[in-house]
Amino acid sequence: MKASKALLAHIKKAAKESSEESTKRNLLEDEDDEETPVWLTLTTKRHIADKARLQPGKIPVPHSLNTDENSTICAITADPQRAYKNIIGSDEFPAELSKRITRVIDLGKLKAKYGQYEAQRKLFSEHDIFLADDRIINRLPKILGKTFYKTTAKRPIPVVFSAKRPKVDGKRAKRDKTKDDEVNAGTAAEIAKEIEKALSSALVSLSPTTNTAVRIGYSNWTAEQIADNVDAVVTGLVGKWVPQKWRNVRGIYIKGPETAALPVWLTDELWVDEKDVIADEEAAAKKAEKAEKAEKANIGKKRKSVAAEPETESPAPKKAKKQAKVADEGNDDKLDKQIAERKSKLKKQKAAAKKAIDA
Repeated sequence: MKASKALLAHIKKAAKESSEESTKRNLLEDEDDEETPVWLTLTTKRHIADKARLQPGKIPVPHSLNTDENSTICAITADPQRAYKNIIGSDEFPAELSKRITRVIDLGKLKAKYGQYEAQRKLFSEHDIFLADDRIINRLPKILGKTFYKTTAKRPIPVVFSAKRPKVDGKRAKRDKTKDDEVNAGTAAEIAKEIEKALSSALVSLSPTTNTAVRIGYSNWTAEQIADNVDAVVTGLVGKWVPQKWRNVRGIYIKGPETAALPVWLTDELWVDEKDVIADEEAAAKKAEKAEKAEKANIGKKRKSVAAEPETESPAPKKAKKQAKVADEGNDDKLDKQIAERKSKLKKQKAAAKKAIDA
């Protein structure tokens, strides 16, 4: 409760200071800061998911985040869409909720009409909330692509549109497969209840990380409302998705879009158990051993370690041989002998030439 009060006070103070410093009024900004979201961040010691999950999880909260009557809803259903349009437009379906659902489209029509990027962008901008039949929701990422799934803002929320099977001896009876021609759709009351449940839930987008953020409210709420939703989201998140439950939780924080994270709860233990510490030490030792082996493996290849080889005389390069030859020729005794031999040879050549001339 104290953390919620402090955060809301800080957000309002920051918004006031920002509006006073601004020289121009932003007409798109809400004066009472209604749309400023409050986030809960849960940090864990280990990853809570092995891969990113495109289908958001739902956690029921006491205070709904989707109460705006002007927000529009698009319902993506299984085939055929006409059956679900009739149910949503019937008198048995709540009128207020029916007004908000401005489009009902089945999977077949979605593929045909919204396969192109521009059409997807248009659909994305026309509606605030997207609901999808849980039977076909796993096929939507391939159809809607990055337009819907590059952020978590408007990812379709799974909803049960199918009829509930009656219970027999405490267990759900199997669906009669002989009646394939019949549309497997719930009643108006059942579908309306499932939609309300989805709208009143906080959405969790799981990914392989130690930080999980969940939107839990808005800055114009009371501190009690924020605290109630924090309690519900933490309980649901830890109970359903966090491995090792509270042993794996490092900290819980709440924050605004541009504020620092305010801690609500922090653990005293940095590790889930002692095996994590030992595992880290063993990993470091293995890494060092691997680096040492790699260094030894490089010896004798392109670069040779001086310390690893015995000191042997390497063959002299060509330049050195030439220099040695010059040095040998510079010896005085050898030079005198060579000069004498050359002089003697010249004398003989001159004598032979003179003899030839005289003859």
